[in-house]
Amino acid sequence: MIYFGLIGLGICLGIGLAALGGGAGIGRALSAALDGTARQPEAAGNLRTTLIIGAALIESLTIYALVIGILLLGKLPSMDKAIELFKIMGGQG
Repeated sequence: MIYFGLIGLGICLGIGLAALGGGAGIGRALSAALDGTARQPEAAGNLRTTLIIGAALIESLTIYALVIGILLLGKLPSMDKAIELFKIMGGQG
């Protein structure tokens, strides 16, 4: 029974950490791109293109974490099945 609880906890932590890491990565990339644009305004077009490609790659990792979370969510039993398993185990974790 504790297995199902750990799956649920893993889903929450995995998606949350992926979103946190993705947000931090995109923030650093945007900061560096703005610094570069401020120092050399004529390179703004190249920096923008590189920033968009980098942000898309960072965001894709967050989406992969979401997909894995959804796949793990499919491994959890329905509430009826979980109650039945809990009764079979005698109410022990």
